Amino acid sequence: MAEYHGFSSNNATASLRELALNPFSLTEPNALNSRRFASYCCRMNDFELLYATERVNDDTLSALQDLADESRVIEQFKGMKRGEVVNRIKGYESEERMALHTAVRDLGDAPLHPEASAQARAELQKLQDFLDALTAAEIVNEAGESFTDMVMVGIGGSDLGPRALYLALAAFRIQNRRVHFISNVDPDDAAAVLRGLDLSRTLVNVVSKSGSTLETLTNEELVRASFKAAGLDPGRHFIAVTGKGSPMDNPARYLRSFYMFDYIGGRYSVTSMVGAVMLGFALGFEQLSEILAGAHAVDQAAEEPDIRRNIPLLMALLGIWNHNFLGFDTLAVLPYSQALIRFTAHLQQCDMESNGKSIDRSGQPLAWQSGPVVWGEPGTNGQHAFYQLLHQGTTIVPVEFIGFRQSQYGEDLEIQGTTSQEKLLANLLAQSLAMAAGRGNSNPNRRFAGNRPNCILLADRLTPYTMGALMAVYETKIVMQGFIWNINSFDQEGVQLGKVLANEIIDHLAARRRDKNYQGRDDDLSWALLRMTDK
Repeated sequence: MAEYHGFSSNNATASLRELALNPFSLTEPNALNSRRFASYCCRMNDFELLYATERVNDDTLSALQDLADESRVIEQFKGMKRGEVVNRIKGYESEERMALHTAVRDLGDAPLHPEASAQARAELQKLQDFLDALTAAEIVNEAGESFTDMVMVGIGGSDLGPRALYLALAAFRIQNRRVHFISNVDPDDAAAVLRGLDLSRTLVNVVSKSGSTLETLTNEELVRASFKAAGLDPGRHFIAVTGKGSPMDNPARYLRSFYMFDYIGGRYSVTSMVGAVMLGFALGFEQLSEILAGAHAVDQAAEEPDIRRNIPLLMALLGIWNHNFLGFDTLAVLPYSQALIRFTAHLQQCDMESNGKSIDRSGQPLAWQSGPVVWGEPGTNGQHAFYQLLHQGTTIVPVEFIGFRQSQYGEDLEIQGTTSQEKLLANLLAQSLAMAAGRGNSNPNRRFAGNRPNCILLADRLTPYTMGALMAVYETKIVMQGFIWNINSFDQEGVQLGKVLANEIIDHLAARRRDKNYQGRDDDLSWALLRMTDK
């Protein structure tokens, strides 16, 4: 692939800067009309993206198409899927890895990366055999009882994405199967989870690619101690998801080991064994397969070069328009589904860890803004919290709404003429229109300026298939923005410095425990700060 030098060298960038001087106004009379709503709707797979409430017109969309074409974003995306080394900084020491999260759900007869997909199939077969043995009571506890609970111990990408999907799909959970999560090294996190469990009927799924993640190993030892205190053999309860050959790939300590691979980053790992083991236990293998199928369908459809027919690409470009050209620093992702209560937290990591970069892929300082600050909570609760700022604050926050026409459980009532699901959708649509169009009033306190850009990602119902697709839409949007910005969206060097300094302080604490008279060097800032915390 020919080298791409980045954002500012594109001809489309100059056109977009010119258009941004006078962007389309959503508050003009008849600006929002039925023709615009019909035209500015992108359909792909089971989703529709309603973007008439964005500050774009046909000229803007044409320039955004040019930006996509000039940056060769689709070509870069296809190269990533084929296994090109995209996790690198040219000329500098870096991870030098592929990014093949798409391969673990590319399970057909002609996968784009046969080796990675074959490894994924092998791990899925191991998982299916394990789940079948649990169901058939071939794997049981010391008393011959089945396992009812799983505790997942991990952090970052080994917690946020899996937790978000488990909560999102709780309506599809196997009866008498529950999953609990321990991520924070705060001992109260583990204590609160373990206190309510029958450990004798609990599996513990420890997730760490390296087998050396400090928070995860610390929490694992806390949990192991609880099993030993209850007179239980941890080796009959603990399973591992780790790199092949890691310290955790140890049959003496784990009932089973499932493998993750270097070419899948943590925040893109939900459809690998990182999420699959837990989701298979909770939902069953068939529902897990539906998640993978939904994600793969989006991976394929996202190769479409026409931005009006490619939802993740269009979302990526609308985000760039709002962030780089209209100057909005943050993005709110607001799902109108209580099941997606932790989905925005997963996206926050996926987006901000991927695209929170200040150098390009050659190690040069960026001359443009990279990723936005991502935040949000489910509606309608958010309407009674932070929406005041969204409507009337001095900071304009673009919004991506997520909604579903039907509820998951189908348990609803007509109250005052409408069902609860209809009320939920009505609120979503009302918020979108209110932010876009605003409303005048002689009372300035009741005046709404409008022109707050937003879009709505809509599907019929949140199922395992649509959840897999939704997750893949956002994964793809994020990596496409990174390709356009010419940054490495697959490393996370920014998390390392804090870890290094934390380990220095931990070493001081350990030394002081061994020797009460221990004194660190006066010029050691970590020691000086630790002393400031002494009582």
